[in-house]
Amino acid sequence: MSTTTVKNALTDSSMMVRRSLKHIIRYPSMTIPLVIGPIIFLLLFVYVFGGTLGAGIGGSGGRGAYVNYVTPGILLLAVAGASTATAVAVCTDMTEGIVARFRTMSIFRPSLLAGHVVGSMVQTFLSVTIVLGVAALVGFRPEAGALGWLGAAAMLALLTFAITWIAVLMGLVSENPEMASNLPMLLMILPFFGSGFVPTDSMPAWLGWIARNQPFTPVMETLRGLLLGTPVGHQAWIAVAWCVGIAAAACWGATTLLNREPGR
Repeated sequence: MSTTTVKNALTDSSMMVRRSLKHIIRYPSMTIPLVIGPIIFLLLFVYVFGGTLGAGIGGSGGRGAYVNYVTPGILLLAVAGASTATAVAVCTDMTEGIVARFRTMSIFRPSLLAGHVVGSMVQTFLSVTIVLGVAALVGFRPEAGALGWLGAAAMLALLTFAITWIAVLMGLVSENPEMASNLPMLLMILPFFGSGFVPTDSMPAWLGWIARNQPFTPVMETLRGLLLGTPVGHQAWIAVAWCVGIAAAACWGATTLLNREPGR
């Protein structure tokens, strides 16, 4: 790839990122639900179920123990929930003709997707930051130092990157925005069938096996270890492997679909 080609690719990508960020600012109605949903789940589980569920967390009991346990799961709900806006935005571009117009222009095609990915990651981190602030207000007390917070941020960024590419792929395969808004709901179910809200050991054997071997569980256990000082062990490497594998597969699928000419 020549220097000119790289320069043009960077220029086109930065233009698409600005376009995506402007959409986020112009349509806050797509961002607000992404924040409200996880906060509602946080308050529900902490204040309604926290006293009972906290009794079985680490033997310490209490709502305070449970809010520390459940917060990583809520953060993953925030990440998964943000994928809805991404899928809808991509599908809207595909169905309203803007992509067809871009195809006729001399533009670096992957920049279309890069704009959505970067914009979604900014939107997601804004949502995660707000959710973390609310969690702190209701009793979340992390013990992480600077390195722990950096590690947790890197883990969330890697997961967000992977989930965002899945959302982009879902937007490309959706026939209309309504379908695009429903497909990411599958991602929001996974934290519930993992270690997000109760330990996997408390589940039936068959469900516990599924919970331990799905992508979100090692991510949540890694976040707990980094933020709360619990053992991380090999969970971090498993989490990274899941995220890299998912991102690579979804990125390949999305770019392949985008480069395919209409009607083929």
